[in-house]
Formats: sequence, C-alpha cells, structure tokens
Amino acid sequence: MTDPITSKYVDVQDEASDQSVLLEATTEGVAVLLLNRPARKNAFDARMILALTEAFDTLAGAEGVRILFIRGAGGGFCAGADLEWMRHAAGFTEAENRADALDLAKMLNALHRLPMLTVALVEGPAFGGGAGLVAACDMAVATADAQFAFSEVKLGLTPATISPYVVGAIGARNARRLFALGTRFSAEEALRIGLVDQVVASADALGAVQEVLAGDILACAPEAVADAKRLADDVAGRPVDHALMEETARRIAARRVSPEGREGIAAFFGKRKPAWMG
Repeated sequence: MTDPITSKYVDVQDEASDQSVLLEATTEGVAVLLLNRPARKNAFDARMILALTEAFDTLAGAEGVRILFIRGAGGGFCAGADLEWMRHAAGFTEAENRADALDLAKMLNALHRLPMLTVALVEGPAFGGGAGLVAACDMAVATADAQFAFSEVKLGLTPATISPYVVGAIGARNARRLFALGTRFSAEEALRIGLVDQVVASADALGAVQEVLAGDILACAPEAVADAKRLADDVAGRPVDHALMEETARRIAARRVSPEGREGIAAFFGKRKPAWMG
C-alpha cells in the first residue's frame, strides 16, 4: 500500500536544519520540489543529494501524485557541485570518491524512474549536475535567460554520472561536443538539441506553463502514464523485430483489459470524464 503525501513544504532532509530540499504536494496530485540553497546557487553537496534521494523515494511510494515540478530557489536552478564540497572531496581516496559519486548516480536514477511525469522548470544557471538533473526529467521548460554547461573538463573531470541521461536527451554527438568544450550555452541552444522542450520569456511564464501542464496531466490515467514512460525506455534503440512486435502487442493488450483501460473506453463512449479526473 502506498501512502499519500499530505505535507506542504516539508523538509525531507532528516538531519539538516537548512531545509535545502522542500517538497510540496496538493490533494490534486501536483508536487513541487524546490532546490533551496539560493546562497549557493542551489549547488549540490552530499547532504542535498541525500535529501533529493529521500524526496524521490518518498514520491515513488506516494499515492495520487500525478506530476512533479522541480525548481530552484532565488532565480537559479542548480549550479552543479558545491565548490566547498568538491574541495573537501579532493582529499578523498578513490574508493571514497567512488562511493560519493554513486550517491549522485543513485539520486539521478531515482528521479528518472519515478512513475509520474517529471518536469524541470529552469531559470538562471543549470550547470554540471544541475544540467544532469534537467536531463533526468521527462521534460524541461527554461526561461530565455537560462544558461547551461557541462564544464567538468575545465576542472580536469568528466560528467560521468549524468552522462546516461544527457546522452539520452541530446544524443552522443552533441554530448561529445558539449562535454569536450565545457562552454556555456543558451536556452535556445538547449532547445535546439533537445535538452529542454520549451523556452519562455520569464519566471512568471514558467508559472503559467506549470499550471497548464498540471491541468493537462489530470486528464491522463496515472498507471498508463507510468507504463508509457517505461515503454519509451524499453523500446529505445531496439530493432523492430518479431520479439519487439510481440512485446508491444502484449503490452497494449494488457492495458486494454486493465481497470484504467476499461474505464477510459467506457468514459469516452459514455461522454463523461473518467474516474481519474475526479
């Protein structure tokens, strides 16, 4: 049995007093996760990564959450890794660094595997791991003045843990170019290569997009949304052979006889709203 999220802007970071990650969920099923370290441009450190992982684990088991928006406080999305945290990590052994990096990888995977639609709302900087967070979401909307970068090579590093999601979003060739150069690029360039799906004029416009998407998702069956997300991952890159045709036929047949499938068809022909729309 899953549990509903009933809290409003609760701190999901057990040991932190600074509330670096805030999670809000409405009774209609709209969740907003706020990266809340504006003085550090919402940069990651070990505790924030833990808090994000806990938030995504909470959402994965939450009943009734239909869409998740991720935003940054203070006019910026996420500047990547906190420089003080990186300075501290420089003294780690390779094994300690591996464990540290694995925490980030697990956090991104927890986000990517969420069953509800996930949307990054980006303003200001989205650098390094912040851009990786954008790529791990299902879609992203950015303000026209947002800036992106995979600048790890300028520090002698590589964007390793975020790379599966970035390559999936923008393709290998764009990733090679941007990973190797490490230069900043605009929201329009991010739109062109597929890192974001829409560019809007201002933060106020982000709020309007959030409202529209929240309304749109309520028309969609929640279990079908989760299945559709898994479907996209499962068929990506596979040849269209008999095995894939059999699998996709099996999956649509299962949806047709599912409670949601039966309800959706009945509602359509009955000219009424389906049950998941309340």
